[in-house]
Amino acid sequence: MLGEQLKKIRKEKKLTLKALSEGAGVSISFLSQVERGKSSVTLESLRKIAEVLEVNPSIFFAESERSLENVSFYYEDLAASFPNPEFHPILVTLEPGQSEGEPFSHIGHEFVFVVKGSLTLQLGQEKMTLESGQSHFYSSNQAHYWYNYTESPILFLVVSSR
Repeated sequence: MLGEQLKKIRKEKKLTLKALSEGAGVSISFLSQVERGKSSVTLESLRKIAEVLEVNPSIFFAESERSLENVSFYYEDLAASFPNPEFHPILVTLEPGQSEGEPFSHIGHEFVFVVKGSLTLQLGQEKMTLESGQSHFYSSNQAHYWYNYTESPILFLVVSSR
């Protein structure tokens, strides 16, 4: 369960709920609810929490098919069996209409390759559409986000540096 994994990592890093909430820009009550499985988390919030904890977001998913209830994305960490990889290949599925969330930035670089569908990628103020078979490489220090404005699921590969 995501909440249990979050709490475990937070405690291993010796962070209080208050410190994590301040760093990730979310409320203490929200984090507490996520840890207890009482609230779902958006991709944006998960990335901010992971950034503060200095982990890849895929670490929160315990099984090979990484999914969450009541959210519009699914992760599958393709490097789950490798300890401390230099980069993280993650297969992401965005459900139809996933258009909420604000761009965020983090350390490193990302490579996105669209396997199926039409992905809208926002980099800074610019939005671009990537179709099946198209890719883009960018500095993840630049504010970015992924959207699905279509009526079909999108499947894409994201490779993030550490």
